[in-house]
Amino acid sequence: MERTSEIERKTKETGIRIKLNIDGSGQNEISTGIPFFDHMLTLFAVHGFFDLFISARGDIEVDFHHTVEDVGIVLGNVFDKALAERKGIKRFGHAVTPMDDALTSVAVDLSKRPFLVYNTPQAVDPGGNNFTSLSKEFFRAFAARGGMNLHVNVFYGENEHHIVESIYKAAGRALDQATSYDQRIKGIRSSKGTL
Repeated sequence: MERTSEIERKTKETGIRIKLNIDGSGQNEISTGIPFFDHMLTLFAVHGFFDLFISARGDIEVDFHHTVEDVGIVLGNVFDKALAERKGIKRFGHAVTPMDDALTSVAVDLSKRPFLVYNTPQAVDPGGNNFTSLSKEFFRAFAARGGMNLHVNVFYGENEHHIVESIYKAAGRALDQATSYDQRIKGIRSSKGTL
């Protein structure tokens, strides 16, 4: 049985529709109005083997923040819905991914206990429309709505494009692992018996 979900969310700032198949092959169609963000989400889908359709419009003439954060909200919601009770999944995932000068580790626990740790090199400008800080907002919303404990640690990197690309690739790979089934797990992988 394929784990799929589709959600549409409209506010005064954004209109977003996302369709997800966790058990896909990496097929994607992504349009947010922000080409670099589209590229990063494509990498996330391809390296996570998620079939992902995203259609988003937002007030990008103001800045990119609302669109990026709201895509994170809706993407977290569709993952949570598609995972349902989270029975039989590995729950934990980890990936270390290089991209030229950058190296990133992403660890995830699909625990229903949302938390984000996000560490990037000090040399990266923390404000404005740069994608290192915008990605932090995306992953904060994604982790909160997806019910996941998410740790993003960039060990080093100088080029912002490479840093952000390594983050999205590693996140896709770690989530692919965490959402995968393990035949040894009969229910929910927790000593408590529930998440």
